[in-house]
Amino acid sequence: MSTRGELHCSLVILGGSVAVLALLACTVMGQTTAKPDAAASRAAFMQVYRVLTSPRCQNCHPVGDAPLQGDDGHVHLQNVQRGADGHGVTAMRCDTCHQTANLPGAHMPPGNPKWALTPPAEKMVFVGRSPAALCRQIKDPKQNGGRSLEKLLDHVANDDLVGWGWNPGDGRTLPPLSRQDTVAQMKIWIEGGAACPE
Repeated sequence: MSTRGELHCSLVILGGSVAVLALLACTVMGQTTAKPDAAASRAAFMQVYRVLTSPRCQNCHPVGDAPLQGDDGHVHLQNVQRGADGHGVTAMRCDTCHQTANLPGAHMPPGNPKWALTPPAEKMVFVGRSPAALCRQIKDPKQNGGRSLEKLLDHVANDDLVGWGWNPGDGRTLPPLSRQDTVAQMKIWIEGGAACPE
């Protein structure tokens, strides 16, 4: 008794267009996609790490309560502070300068409707973290806003504030990978078991 794959392969003997289609079916059925192993997972995370520690990401994920700015990651001017909700304090609210979109011109205030730092209870610090420490942190729901790995991937792939990092306005360096490539590397990392560098 032949399997379905064997049946498709045996049709090749018939010749003509049926044979071409059968051969194609046989070839596709014979292919398997190997699940990434832990080594591939760790290598993929190292690519994601390059993005997370770029200025576009870590400036909004600082150690303290002041956001960073610029490609050099200096402390935000005007003594801007996180505030209780991540949107600044009193007259120094984020939306005082940061509008719903980037203002035109080099180094003008960037913008997004959700412009903010993470709330204090959900501080996701990227600055100064080793690859191993940042890997453990971002996959821990207690430190990543309660997200599963799938929700973390969706956050990077679809959140419009996260997406700003790849559309930062004139005068700002882009992350080292495109958003699409970052998401692809995150998928490999997750599918390989979300392994962390040692």
